[in-house]
Amino acid sequence: MPLIRISLRAGTPPAYRTALVEGVYAALRETFAVPEGDRFALIHEHETANFHYGPDYLGIHRGDELVIIQITANATRTTAQKRALYAAIARNLGREPGVKPADVLVNLVEVAPESWSFGDGLMQYGPPDS
Repeated sequence: MPLIRISLRAGTPPAYRTALVEGVYAALRETFAVPEGDRFALIHEHETANFHYGPDYLGIHRGDELVIIQITANATRTTAQKRALYAAIARNLGREPGVKPADVLVNLVEVAPESWSFGDGLMQYGPPDS
């Protein structure tokens, strides 16, 4: 049920962008127990003039290869699971496609389970009708 949004500067090859999605999805499967096939990801490429960031915020030096990952997921995970997710994403993207850990920014947006409709106009994870 997570929705993955990945933002980065324009100009990377398709294989690079695919590796980003695969790395995030693998981390979600490992740490959040996301089931096979529950993969919904969007990639947003931005021209330089439309991609701004603090290069040294919190003492972390990031560069133009910055990848901003926003994940919307049910608010059901522990702090330990979230820490494990962030570490797994950085590790996976470091291996493939080779993103430096400092250039991996993750934002987790938590929502109630009933905040989703995966199709057919239904609330798949919500409480039953009374």
